Amino acid sequence: QAQLTESGGGSVQAGGSLTLSCAAFGASVDDCMAWFRRAPGKEREGIAFIDGNGAVKYIESADGRFTISKDNAKNTLYLQMNRLRPEDTGMYYCATNPRWRYTCFLRPFPTFGQGTQVTVSS
Repeated sequence: QAQLTESGGGSVQAGGSLTLSCAAFGASVDDCMAWFRRAPGKEREGIAFIDGNGAVKYIESADGRFTISKDNAKNTLYLQMNRLRPEDTGMYYCATNPRWRYTCFLRPFPTFGQGTQVTVSS
């Protein structure tokens, strides 16, 4: 049974930075991995995806500001977030799909962590 544990959330002012981490147990960061966000009053959406070979994909609002990466030795996923905006506020979740390792942005994600809260104030 895969277990994903996020950390690194917090409260920052607009323009600030945060780095989220996701430790994977019973799962491998060589599989499809992603970060999702649930903003207040909105559905959870995928914002950054990384394939087994390291190829990445972002939603438009994250592109150029967020960087998804992974450390295979530590089996840990990261999300570096720069130039944060109030609209980035939400619960951030790590997710995995162990059945796929490529074109991850097209895949469903059945397994999520418990989430870590990010709050950006203006």
